[in-house]
Parts: sequence; structure tokens; C-alpha cells
Amino acid sequence: MKNKTICIILARGGSKGLKKKNLRKINGKPLIYYPITDAIQSGVIDHIIVSTDDKQIAKVAKSYGAEIPFMRPKKLAGDLSTTEDGLKYTLLRYEKLTGQKFEFCVFLGATDIFRNINWIKKGLDILKREKKVESVFSGHVTHKNFWEKKKNKWIRLKPWMKKYSSRQVRQKIIREDTALTCVSRSYLWRKGNRIGDNIKIIENDDILTSFEIHDKKDLKIVDTLYKMRLKKII
Repeated sequence: MKNKTICIILARGGSKGLKKKNLRKINGKPLIYYPITDAIQSGVIDHIIVSTDDKQIAKVAKSYGAEIPFMRPKKLAGDLSTTEDGLKYTLLRYEKLTGQKFEFCVFLGATDIFRNINWIKKGLDILKREKKVESVFSGHVTHKNFWEKKKNKWIRLKPWMKKYSSRQVRQKIIREDTALTCVSRSYLWRKGNRIGDNIKIIENDDILTSFEIHDKKDLKIVDTLYKMRLKKII
């Protein structure tokens, strides 16, 4: 199945910060609605799978157009379960179930909703055009300094951060935002890797991409900001 593309959206039922988080609503729609709709509207994905351990989430996701071919085991949907484990399990099981082999894999998160759907198409276009590139993902551009603690001493993340200058000429750094859009070659996911080492980044400076929903406060803030964006206030 040449150039077949699968999108996998992970949506577990449990969440310590916000119960049934993936069903909480932004602008009247549950969070799970947003990545499903973005995947559909991108027009470049062959199969959209929601991988969940929760029957209610499965029912809602299916109503919006996602496939729920099987339920994810509880052991892969706990607080310490990794995204990589969920993606690998879902891809391998779906391929075995359907007898298909996908070439490209798309990961979209349900708690990051300020996504430009053109990023999905752009990521796939890059992988199809540039054979050596393994992954393409969204990244937020920042010119701020970062520090880390080593042996009880704070040091700059990069030596060049010692030099302060105008934002317009200063070196930039990128925050990885794969939940907004991540497109990878399927062999990476089969090995349990979300992204490869040879990557390209779709850079963005949209401050709203910094907002991810973990608790009630996040939910309220994002709901307000989303409605403001719809009204073109921001």
C-alpha cells in the first residue's frame, strides 16, 4: 500500500489533573473532536484511528468520524504509559488486523488544539519529497534564554545565551510541539520512536500553541482564547 497514511490520536480515559479530560469541552465541542476534525479536513490521511481504553471516548470519537478498531489495553493507558508505547501498539495491531502496511504516520494530540491543519499536509509533502528526512513536526520559535541545574549550579542551556542582543538578530531556539503535528516514517513507530534524528521543523511563532490542557484552569483559559480567536480578537 504505497504512500498510505495513518493518523493515530491517543485518548486515554484516566487523567489525574482533569477527569475525563478528552471529553471536556472547548467552544461546545469535546477535546477529542479537534484532532479528528483537523485530520479529516487536512484531506491527506487515509485512516484516522483513536486509540483509547475508554468506551465513552470511543463512542464520541466514532461519532466524529474516527475509527475505533479495538480498545487499548489498560496497561498502555496509565499515568506512566508513554506516547511511544501507545503509537507503536496501535500501529502494529491495526496493520496486523487490516493486512496493510503504512508508509507515513501522523500523530495529533487532543489537548493541543491551536493547530494549523496545513502543517499536516506540509509535513507529508516534505517526507514524500525528501527521502532522507525521517520526521517533520511543529516547533515554536523563541529567543528566550533557558537554564538547567547541574550539580546544584544553574548554567545556561547554551553558551551563546550569555550574549544579550535584540530579538530581531538573536539566535533562536525551537520548542518541540509534536502533539500539534508530527509526521514520521512508519518504521520509526514500529521501533517505538516517535521521531527520528533526521528531521525538519515547521516553525511557528503563534503564542497560543504554548497552551496545553491539563487541568480546569487550562481548560477555561483555552476555551476563552479559542472563542477570542474565532471572533478574530487575537
